[in-house]
Amino acid sequence: MRYTSTRDSSVDVIFEEALINGYSKDGGLYVPSVLPFIDHETLRSWIHLSYSSLASTVLRLFISREEICDHDLDEICTAAFSKCFNDSDIEPIPIRKVGSVNIAELFHGPTFCFKDFGLRCLIFFLSYFSTRRNRKLILLVSTTGDTGPAAVNAVSEAANPRISILAHYPDGQISTFQRKQMTTIQSPHVSIASFEGGGDDMDEPIKQMLNISSTSSEQQTLCGINSYNIGRPLAQMIHFIWIYLRYMEAINPHLEHDLETLDFILPTGAMGNIAGGYMAKKMGIPIGYLCACVNVNDITHRVIETGQFHKSPTMIKTLSEAINIQIPYNFERILFYLTHQDSAQVKIWMDQMSQTMEIDLDSMWHVKLCTDFRSSRVTDKEMCETIKDFYLQHNYFADPHTAVALKGAEILGYFGNDSSQDNVHSIILATASPCKFQEAVTAALGHEVWESYFEYKLPARAKAIYLTEEVEPHHYRNNSKELYERQSDWMKQALEIIKKF
Repeated sequence: MRYTSTRDSSVDVIFEEALINGYSKDGGLYVPSVLPFIDHETLRSWIHLSYSSLASTVLRLFISREEICDHDLDEICTAAFSKCFNDSDIEPIPIRKVGSVNIAELFHGPTFCFKDFGLRCLIFFLSYFSTRRNRKLILLVSTTGDTGPAAVNAVSEAANPRISILAHYPDGQISTFQRKQMTTIQSPHVSIASFEGGGDDMDEPIKQMLNISSTSSEQQTLCGINSYNIGRPLAQMIHFIWIYLRYMEAINPHLEHDLETLDFILPTGAMGNIAGGYMAKKMGIPIGYLCACVNVNDITHRVIETGQFHKSPTMIKTLSEAINIQIPYNFERILFYLTHQDSAQVKIWMDQMSQTMEIDLDSMWHVKLCTDFRSSRVTDKEMCETIKDFYLQHNYFADPHTAVALKGAEILGYFGNDSSQDNVHSIILATASPCKFQEAVTAALGHEVWESYFEYKLPARAKAIYLTEEVEPHHYRNNSKELYERQSDWMKQALEIIKKF
């Protein structure tokens, strides 16, 4: 399997190079040259596989044996997922019936969020390659809440002295718990830095650092691990397949009858998760609509509703901070597969985006987008009301992002009084545990409910993080008014931290 760029079909690299580069040299995102097709008989044959076995089986389709042999691939997937779940007596991704909706809980991993599935896999791959090449990798990441903790935890667990990480977060725009998940890890291979700005303002400095990393020593390489890295959506497509198999097995034992489609409803930020689902659909997994539920930072909703992919002038602070995104970079992969891999058309769009911060899809492409995707926009008030309703009616605690998806599902008619979705199979992805979001849960349910939850239901590991003293993160100085000037300063300060690894 080779990898190409969303913007240039002549790009041709191996899996290792695609992972370590992050971005293609033309500024595009790496994608597999070909998406393998999974017929229904093959899908049925996967029904009894464990999660790690399913992962190695699916990923085998995207990685040549010359790069990683079967034994090593199995070992990587076992290492990434065997310790990925808090309790050995539950399914890796429990599916719960809550009222009239089905909820797949992806937060039973070590950092209580779905990012554990994608990031652990990616980082264990990078650890494998760094050891084989005897090359030092310095991982760069910017987080709006969950990516940073999952990445830092995976680097710490990999315990590879050749891998270090510098994780960034926007000051005051992630939860206390998410920050402490990063700042309570003491390791010479982990550094944390905050910056004053929007959730994706650090993306451009990181991209520039990755572009200049070729001037570094061949024995030290910078590597970006946000969801522009192809390793993330590749790993995340696995949980779409796993959930599909578990759901269909429940209603159709042994998958003996014709396979039906399943709609997925999920909170959406940078679109890495939904891009993984779209790739799985393009491979033949019977996925119906992919429903993107967003907060008031709603560029994804606007493009699906109107065809206008326009960056908003400001980032609005919300209680669902992890999906506070102004430009979701994985929309580029969505466009690539939407156009049947027309990299020339994608390049035209992305050049336009770079110049104007706007893309306008014509009616043909907009209609095509709406055949695969639906969307909804949810305010903080609606999100808090949803947390309260599910707690009072079903004794179910939802984190703010899952609540965005729950309310979004209601808006789209998947439950409640609207019968427009009768006989449609659907499932909501719960992407994080409420234990990470004291501020949002308290805003929705009050201090007394949070205190009771903290005392009696909070996982012991989560409670320990709340009670652990933090290591002071780096705070990037902010002496310039213009964003591009601040970003230049942030890059310089980041490079100084990197020198100390």
